[in-house]
Amino acid sequence: MTSLNKMATFMDVDLVRYLCTCGKKLPACKLYLCRHCLKLRCADCVQHEVDSPYCPNCLENMPAAEAKLKKNRCSNCFDCPICGHTLMTRATSQMVANPEDPSKSTPKKMYYMACSFCRWTTRDAGLPDQTVSNGGWQDEENPDAKRINSLLESYRSVAQREKAEKERKKYVKRRNHAGFQDKYGLTSVAMKWKIQPAMANMSLKETEKVPVAPEQVTPVTDFDPIPDSIFTEPVHLDKVTYLSHRLNAPEFQPPSASDLRPVHKHLLVRRSLRCRECEHNLSKPDFNPLSIKFKIQLIALNHIPELRIMAPATFTVNKETVVTFTLSNPSVFNTLVKLLPIEGDTDLDFMTAKIDLPKIDLLLAHHDDTAVYDDSSKAQQEFKDDPRIIVFRRANKIGFAAKVTPFSKNGDVKVSFMMKHEYRNTAAAIQSDDKEPKVEWLEHRVYVNLGRIQ
Repeated sequence: MTSLNKMATFMDVDLVRYLCTCGKKLPACKLYLCRHCLKLRCADCVQHEVDSPYCPNCLENMPAAEAKLKKNRCSNCFDCPICGHTLMTRATSQMVANPEDPSKSTPKKMYYMACSFCRWTTRDAGLPDQTVSNGGWQDEENPDAKRINSLLESYRSVAQREKAEKERKKYVKRRNHAGFQDKYGLTSVAMKWKIQPAMANMSLKETEKVPVAPEQVTPVTDFDPIPDSIFTEPVHLDKVTYLSHRLNAPEFQPPSASDLRPVHKHLLVRRSLRCRECEHNLSKPDFNPLSIKFKIQLIALNHIPELRIMAPATFTVNKETVVTFTLSNPSVFNTLVKLLPIEGDTDLDFMTAKIDLPKIDLLLAHHDDTAVYDDSSKAQQEFKDDPRIIVFRRANKIGFAAKVTPFSKNGDVKVSFMMKHEYRNTAAAIQSDDKEPKVEWLEHRVYVNLGRIQ
């Protein structure tokens, strides 16, 4: 049981959080480090840009304009209207009349769609089988399509008229100085100023359209009474649609299960993240939907030391408890880390305990994939660690001890401190043609939740 608690504490990333530039506390796996302005960014304080929409089932890549025309849905892939799983195409053979000899019948391959989870098929909805396996399923026509198109056309004409009014206000009427024009030879220049507003007003009048008012709709005041069959006949829940089923098709809102139709699968997007301050990319995936690689991936986990709780501890009010933390170095260089207390602003809303941090600097070995096969005793002899502070050292990871004293009677034991570490920007060194990257010091505020007080 102790080993399970230890693993659960080690794998819970929300116990250790870093302070983002926007003021939010998030784990390192949900933050990005901009290598140009050297600040932490989260998903809420970066600019999201859509690279390419694609279908998650067939992985078809399409331009944004085409995806907009298709209402951000794939034309060949469908979801089950009952459970939402992807519908699979099934083949079957049917006997059809021979066109050459009507008295004889020949087998013909037909296709229908079925859900492998809830076993719903297109035959349950009364849709006939298709002769082709891909596509060919006709969409049901929206009964209110004419009304929606008329409203869109009316609003579009109103928007064009407002745009034309704004363009007309840009042209300011100037005074006529005919005497100065003849004296200084500015007649030709003045004629150009007169012609340009006139031509602009003419073009605006030609392109301007009078908005067409949409057809007025009479409000519904009387409703049909509830039929008596609702109170007399039993309700079959398998034949009635739920609210989620009706929201999947808002233009039809089928009341019964027999009226459900396959739903076109929503498209997903491959998006890139950009820093709003320096406008540099933080994350940019490959354009191909089949690829899982990134052209740029500046997740904070690959650049800043990761702090974790090694094992849970038992805390008592006003009693000192030793807690073991681990620090991992993701860099290919040896990194020096300093853990400093917070001076001034103590953030009493979060901190419920006092922590005694190591007074010495912690040196982390560089990240090496082959180091896991080496003997860990060599690393202990090479760095000559103090066993009272450094509990263990293995490859690019160390374990250190810190003393925590809770001063709250109930609730969680929470501590906060500053972590200052070295950072070598290899990308900036390549752009500036430097042989070695410049060493810079970064500071991050860390919030740790150690568990509840007993």
